[in-house]
Amino acid sequence: MNGAANFRPEFWRDRRVLVTGHTGFKGSWLCLWLDHVGARVAGYALAPPTDPSLFELARVAERVDHRTGDVRDPDALARTMQEVAPEVVIHMAAQSLVRYSYEHPVETFSTNVLGTVHLLEAVRATPSVRAVVVVTSDKCYRNEEWVWGYRETDRLGGHDPYSGSKGAAELAVEAYRSSFFDPDRDPAAAAVGTGRAGNVVGGGDWAVDRLVPDIVSSLLRGEATRIRNPEATRPWQFVLEPLHGYLMLAERLYAEGHAYAGGWNFGPTEESERTVGWIAERLHGLWGGSVAWRHDPDPGPPESTFLKLDASKARARLGWRPKLDLDTTLGWIVEWTRRYEAGEDPREACLADIRRYEQIA
Repeated sequence: MNGAANFRPEFWRDRRVLVTGHTGFKGSWLCLWLDHVGARVAGYALAPPTDPSLFELARVAERVDHRTGDVRDPDALARTMQEVAPEVVIHMAAQSLVRYSYEHPVETFSTNVLGTVHLLEAVRATPSVRAVVVVTSDKCYRNEEWVWGYRETDRLGGHDPYSGSKGAAELAVEAYRSSFFDPDRDPAAAAVGTGRAGNVVGGGDWAVDRLVPDIVSSLLRGEATRIRNPEATRPWQFVLEPLHGYLMLAERLYAEGHAYAGGWNFGPTEESERTVGWIAERLHGLWGGSVAWRHDPDPGPPESTFLKLDASKARARLGWRPKLDLDTTLGWIVEWTRRYEAGEDPREACLADIRRYEQIA
């Protein structure tokens, strides 16, 4: 079925959904959106990774069946899966920072690869699960510094522990899909897809060593932001864009099954592929005032200078496409942060963005 309909809120009403990594930035936004459309959401994750955290500020635990656990603990994860009996699983728990992966490579591989394997093992033992979306990263591709976007058939790999772990997670999913989620062998097997997104940004992100959170934190303090690699280009996208893709993919996996299994890119348009320096200039301009960014002479560990995704498959088969241009995305971030700075309820600020995104989408 090509050109599938857009995200349908009615599909999610009373749907049992398990989100791993729900205490993180993207996980918090996803849980708020799922709750908003009436899903019965459970979450499994470690404690929030930052202080402050969107999970706590938006009181996400009030809206989900909040369970604390590590994806590296297979027994606890399996128990949670059995108790929740989800119909849809969205696996977002991960070690998601490149620089941190150089300092903690074993943790990065064990979380991103073995954590994914433990998740798939728990799914195998839970007959209620019909659809699984494993979220990886655009960095799962072996980066050739191409000027064109990576497609789902391109080579996987990585030059750093984080990228390598994401490529390995994709290979693990592929192996499990062929070995254990093959409909020819088991017609009742869950349909498993993977979602690969670019650099996700939005209000409420306080992650360390991530450009937009670093800039926002500096603006709130009235300090200049230190930028390591101003010429690096990234595929920037508002947080609800890839989440929209994951939800659309989950719907199709549930309804159409294994025809939608496999990898899926959810990347922005070419106009949203801008340099780090451009993002810094634009955010400072939208914020106003005299504070500027400055170049940090320490480049840190090596990172790719150019990344780009080709989302033609998602456009053609899911009907998914980016809805927000980059100026709108950065404007929404500044608006969210101003509301937070003024003492407004962060959950209501998120829901306001979700409602206006739904109107556009």
